[in-house]
Amino acid sequence: MSILLSLIALAFGDFFKENFELESKELTSYEGEDLSSIYDFRENSIKGYQYVTKETYRLTISGLVNNTQQFTYDEVLNSFTSYKKVVELFCVEGWEVNILWEGILVKELLNTTNVSTNATTIIFHAYDGYTTSFPLDFIIDNDIILAHKINGVTLPPERGFPFQLVAESKWGYKWIKWVTEIEVSDDSDYEGYWESRGYSNEGDLNKGFFD
Repeated sequence: MSILLSLIALAFGDFFKENFELESKELTSYEGEDLSSIYDFRENSIKGYQYVTKETYRLTISGLVNNTQQFTYDEVLNSFTSYKKVVELFCVEGWEVNILWEGILVKELLNTTNVSTNATTIIFHAYDGYTTSFPLDFIIDNDIILAHKINGVTLPPERGFPFQLVAESKWGYKWIKWVTEIEVSDDSDYEGYWESRGYSNEGDLNKGFFD
C-alpha cells in the first residue's frame, strides 16, 4: 500500500471510530481471558474498508459441488449453529490481537452442497477481490469458523462485515475479510492475493510467511 493510501486509510479509520456505533458494548474479557479491542487492529486491506449491505449480500458456495448454494446474510445466521472461541490473530507486520470470535463452521456450510470426492482445496473470495486458499482437510479437521461477531458485537465494516474467516494457526493474511464466495476446487497449487506475491501458501504460524 502506498504512503498516500495508508494515510487515507488511517484518516478513514479515525472517522469510522468516531461515527460508527456498535449495537452494544464489546466484551473486554471472556471466561477469565482478557480480549483485545476491535480498534486494536491495523488497516492493511488491499483496497481499504469495504461496505457490504445486508439486504443485497449473498454468500455463494460453488465449484466442485453437486448442489451450488447461495445464502442471504440472515439465512446463514438462522440456518446454522453458532460457535464461539477465543483465537489470537498474528499479523506479519508484527502485531497481534486476542479476540472472541463467533460464527458458523465452514464445514457445515459445505455439508449443504455434497462436495465432490475430487475436491482438495477451498478457495475463499472477498468483496474487494482478495482471495486465499486452504486444504479441504484443514477446514474440516480444525472446525474453522466463518465469523459474524467479534467480542460479542456484529462485525463492523472495517473488520470484515458480513463475514471474516478465523484461520487459526495461520498468519493474518489468511484471515480473509468480506467473504462472498467459498469455492470448492481440485487445484492444490492455487495461490491467492499475497501468496502469488511470494507469501507462503500454507501460512503456518510455526513457519516463516515467505516461501
